Amino acid sequence: MKPLRTIIALLIFIFLVSSAGMSQNQGPTARDPRIENILRDISADNIKHIVDTLAGFGTRHTASDTQSPTRGIGAARRWIKEELEKYSKESGGRLKVEFDSFTSDPQTMDPHYRSRLPKPTELDNVVATLPGSNPDSAQRIYIVSGHYDSMCTQMNNTECNAPGADDDASGTAVAMELARVMSHYSFDSTLVFLCFAGEEQGLVGSKHWADMAKEKQWVIPAVLNNDIVGNIRGGDGQLNNQTVRVFSEGVPTNETPAEKRVRESIGAENDSSSRELARYIVQTAIKYIPDFQVQMIYRRDRYARGGDHSSFNDDGYAAIRFSEYHEDFHHQHQTPRVEGGIQYGDLPQFVYPDYIASVARVNAASLASLALAPSNPGHVRFGTARQAYDTVIQWEPNPEARLAGYNVVWRETTSPVWQHSLLLGKVTEVSLKGLSKDNLIFGIQAVDKEGNASMVVIPKPPPPTRPARTANTPSQ
Repeated sequence: MKPLRTIIALLIFIFLVSSAGMSQNQGPTARDPRIENILRDISADNIKHIVDTLAGFGTRHTASDTQSPTRGIGAARRWIKEELEKYSKESGGRLKVEFDSFTSDPQTMDPHYRSRLPKPTELDNVVATLPGSNPDSAQRIYIVSGHYDSMCTQMNNTECNAPGADDDASGTAVAMELARVMSHYSFDSTLVFLCFAGEEQGLVGSKHWADMAKEKQWVIPAVLNNDIVGNIRGGDGQLNNQTVRVFSEGVPTNETPAEKRVRESIGAENDSSSRELARYIVQTAIKYIPDFQVQMIYRRDRYARGGDHSSFNDDGYAAIRFSEYHEDFHHQHQTPRVEGGIQYGDLPQFVYPDYIASVARVNAASLASLALAPSNPGHVRFGTARQAYDTVIQWEPNPEARLAGYNVVWRETTSPVWQHSLLLGKVTEVSLKGLSKDNLIFGIQAVDKEGNASMVVIPKPPPPTRPARTANTPSQ
């Protein structure tokens, strides 16, 4: 009998011959009916209600009124918490809703933003947690977020009207609507729906939360941040209601010198965990929302700008940002007014609930797929020496009982997405005959019986075949 490794190599060779000319492969194609139900439950009407209500507080400046029941940041955060508590009650109390309260310290802020929040200020992130149902997976936390604070033209003016319908009631609405819908379902892993404060003052709220998570060593494989996801008509007149951008960093911000050496030696500049998360979202959207496009942008954020996902990138977490395809700067950080015949201001009339609902579905499909899928394969590495004609990949077995097998993927180094894939059984090694790791990028993901797949993990270099050189070892 031929060894399993040889059989797999032969199967892959047959697969390659039969799929010659294939430009893109979408990985596991089975659609989980639970995810399809979630997508159907997302309501544009409820999203509109959230956006209109948040805009109706007049301003949500981080340092605005905290006592008024109808205006300011205090009224907004209390309403968000009450609404999330209502969602929890409707789902049988399955959501844990709370304020994450802290005091900002200007001395620890980025000096560029200290003038925006010059004195210590009480801030509240609003957090809704849906605990995972599988004890072995519940420690994994997947996050969807938006920021609920807003700002007008004068960044330090806490009294002016700043309805913030697009920036970022739209992203807050995504996080809240997903909390409403997904709290009726069970997931192996834990989901956290986060509404951040202090984004406009230098990402204060998200930095506090990310730093806390890092200190407590929470396992957070993915963060989906939504910021400015409500407009379809750009300031230049261009219209697009079928595309959302996803921004992801390439080289990890917190990369160590040792990690830098490995990345440079294997050419992984385009394969950070955040970039793999962006690819995962594209693959999932093709699978579940084929008429809505996710456009990958190879940047951490828009040019010379930033968002709350960056706080998680800084602490080593995989995190991305969703933003609408065409922005209109007349409706961002603008005091409402008519000037030169142009309506300025971030008003509800310039956001489109149906579009936000589509963005929410992309978030929901990705979040649910991740939370239902097995954990990422561990210790993925090449099993062949640096100089080899074939490629061998090895990994450790996943512990999940529902594991169906693994998906090996590969692409040309210049391709933005995984082009080819092959589903394997519960093996821990694959031999790819005639495929060279010099010319291609490879990856492995774990897949469950319902077709939910983990994020792709690219292999690290093989273990050294001879002792590493020391200072006393003569060169050859």
